[in-house]
Amino acid sequence: MSSLSAASDPVSAVLGFALDGLAARQRTIADNIANIDTPGFRSSYVDFESVLRSAVDEGEGAPGVLAGAVPLAGASDSPVGANGNNVDLRKETLAAMQSQFQYQMITRAVSDRFELVRTVAGAQ
Repeated sequence: MSSLSAASDPVSAVLGFALDGLAARQRTIADNIANIDTPGFRSSYVDFESVLRSAVDEGEGAPGVLAGAVPLAGASDSPVGANGNNVDLRKETLAAMQSQFQYQMITRAVSDRFELVRTVAGAQ
């Protein structure tokens, strides 16, 4: 868990949880791709957005709600091939690129937030 997800303010908690969720998704995608030729392997997925959405809907309680929250993970229901494997390389590659882009956007938001705090602290 990142130090941001344990933060006391709602924005930092949300950003930290999103980073943790995206990192977990990237690890899961990498595992899926690594097992593309493993007979009987079933691909997995990570869904952190629904947990995050629920916490944000709670309003100011987001840091407390997210403190013990974990991304949801499960087995994919993609069709199974002849060898019992259901990893779809095109789907996994697209998901990896999308997750990387999202991770870059969130890290940019974290960087911008720290820069704002640094600017405000310097103006004092």
